[in-house]
Amino acid sequence: MRILVCVKRVPAPGARIGISEDELDVDSTHLGFTTSPHEECAVEAAVCLVEGAEEGGDVVVLTAGPAAAEEQLRYAASVGATELVLVPIHGGGSWDPQATARALTDSVTALETRDGPFDLILFGNESADAGGYQVGVRVAHAMGRPMVNGAKSIEYSDSVVTVRRATDGGVEIYEVPTPAVVGVREGINLPRYPTMRGRLASKKITITTIDTSPEAGGLQRRRLHRPAEAASEPIMLGSGPDAAAGVVDVLEELGLT
Repeated sequence: MRILVCVKRVPAPGARIGISEDELDVDSTHLGFTTSPHEECAVEAAVCLVEGAEEGGDVVVLTAGPAAAEEQLRYAASVGATELVLVPIHGGGSWDPQATARALTDSVTALETRDGPFDLILFGNESADAGGYQVGVRVAHAMGRPMVNGAKSIEYSDSVVTVRRATDGGVEIYEVPTPAVVGVREGINLPRYPTMRGRLASKKITITTIDTSPEAGGLQRRRLHRPAEAASEPIMLGSGPDAAAGVVDVLEELGLT
């Protein structure tokens, strides 16, 4: 069984995001970076599927990003990925969703030409920074493969992947023939923590580099705007027994009494 997981290097969720002087990019001077949470769950899902397969398999993790994205690739290796692939984005910028999808499609095609088709290609439901919901769908369409987004459960058997996703009215269940593409939602699992052995092993894995120069898409970034911060002041309900009445009022407002 062969699974490819496409991940993205994003600013750590909850970090205070600054904007560059030209208002065209994020100021990363004091930012920490991590793997987008949906995609972290996708890596865990891939590793679990391979661990549960009788024939075993490989988990290939690919990212398009700067050289610093090697950190996210090695983290994936520390939790079970067996091959790492970097598609460099030079110059510190980024591609729009169309260019990114073209670059990933070319890279996946190159990997499959070398080693054979992937049974599954996993994406995060959306990236934590842009939240465009586009790249996975575009890659699936370009490769002529069925895709289900918003997956909260993935099972694989006899060349068929069963995907469940939550809806307002319950659960939708899809049975899709492989090779297929699936977009994974955060919460499908609880990603494991890397072990010391895993971290040490990840440093020994060679990262494959695939250079590509995709044609630019039709989207152009004009300006990034950082909304004004809404400051909130804490409200003291009192101290000791004197706070009891205030606590009751809050509970009533929340409908918990």
